[in-house]
Amino acid sequence: MKWPPSEPWNGGEKKVFKFENGYGASLIKCPGSYGYYDDLWELAVLKDGQLCYDTPITDDVIGRLNDPEADAILEKISRLPPAVVH
Repeated sequence: MKWPPSEPWNGGEKKVFKFENGYGASLIKCPGSYGYYDDLWELAVLKDGQLCYDTPITDDVIGRLNDPEADAILEKISRLPPAVVH
């Protein structure tokens, strides 16, 4: 999966992904994120651009991810059935 460029975020970096199914994800690596001090990512699932805690992927954020682990989860998010936006 092609990763977008990082943008500055809370003293670190953030990447935002948007998928055709209406879901997306944010990856952050900044002070206070799970894994920052080990140079690892924290991932949150997005639905219609907002944090989403009710997918089969997770009901929270997922921290301490290296690049291949984050990429595998991003692929799973991109394959979720289309999001129903209220």
